[in-house]
Amino acid sequence: MKVAIIGGGGLVGSSAAFALQCGGVVREIALIDVNQELAEGQALDLQHGTPSVADQVVQAGGYEQIPDSDVICITAGLRRKPNESRLDLINRNTGLFRQILKDVAAAGPKSSAIVLVVSNPVDILTYVAARELSLPSSHIVGLGTQLDTIRFCSWIAAALEVPPTQVSARILGEHGDSMVPIWSSATVGGFPLDRHPRWRPALANEIFARTKGSGAEVIRKKGGAGFAVGIAIRDVIHSIALDQRRILPVSTVQEGCYGVRDVALSVPTVVGRCGVLERLELELWPKEVQGIRNSARRLRETLEQVGSTA
Repeated sequence: MKVAIIGGGGLVGSSAAFALQCGGVVREIALIDVNQELAEGQALDLQHGTPSVADQVVQAGGYEQIPDSDVICITAGLRRKPNESRLDLINRNTGLFRQILKDVAAAGPKSSAIVLVVSNPVDILTYVAARELSLPSSHIVGLGTQLDTIRFCSWIAAALEVPPTQVSARILGEHGDSMVPIWSSATVGGFPLDRHPRWRPALANEIFARTKGSGAEVIRKKGGAGFAVGIAIRDVIHSIALDQRRILPVSTVQEGCYGVRDVALSVPTVVGRCGVLERLELELWPKEVQGIRNSARRLRETLEQVGSTA
C-alpha cells in the first residue's frame, strides 16, 4: 500500500510518516509539501532508518505521487495569527484546503483511494472534502476525535496508575470545544471504570479537562503536537491497510446516526480497506447523545458562517 502525505514536511506530516515507518505495514510513503526541500530532507532522514525497520520506499515528490496512492493523507494547514479570530483562521484554512483538493483532483486519484483529512478544523474540512471530491463519501475520513481518544485513555491510565493499553474509552462529537467524553462504556482491563478501586467520581472532571486542554498544553510547551497525532494517523491507516475493521472515532458526514445529518463529526465507525464500512449507534447515556447533537449544532453554525467555502 502506498500512502501520500500532503504537508509531509511539517511536524504532523513527518510524525505520521515516522509512525507509519515504525509500523512497518505500508509499502511506500510519499511526502508532498510546498517546501519541497524540507520534504526531501524528511524523506532522506526516514530512508536512512529503513534497514533497521522495514523494506519500505520513502520519497518526496509532488502531486504526481497521487495517481497510484491508496491513501491520501492531508495534514497541511495554517496556524492562527496574533489577534486572528477562530473564524478568520477557519476561512483561511478552508481556502488553502480547497486548493489542495483541486490539486488532488487534477492529479487523478484512483477511484479506490481513501482520503484521510487531518488538517484543522478537521470536521469542517472533512465535510468540504466529501462535498468537493469526486470520490464515494465512504472514502472520505477525518481523523476526528481519534487523537482526543488516545489522549483521554492516557490520562485515565495516569490517574488510576494502570497500563495505558488496558484502558478503553472514547471521545466523540467535534474535535474541538464541544467534544464529548463517553464515560458510559469506559473500562479498565474490561471492567467498568467505576469498579476500579482507585476511581473517584471527582476524577471525571479532572481527566476530561486535562484531555480537552491537551492540544493547547502541548503547543504551549513545545510548539505543536506531533508524536501522538502521528500515532493516531497510523491507527486509522493501519485499519485501512490491513482491513482490520476497527471501530474508531473518526469524522465522516453523518446520515442519521444519533439523529445527526449533513455535518461531519465523530461517531463509532467501522474502518477497513474501503474506508467507512459502517457507523454504529451504540447505546450511550442520554447526556452523551445530547452532547453529540450539540456538537452537530455548533459545527452546522460554523459551516453556515463560512458560507460558500463549505
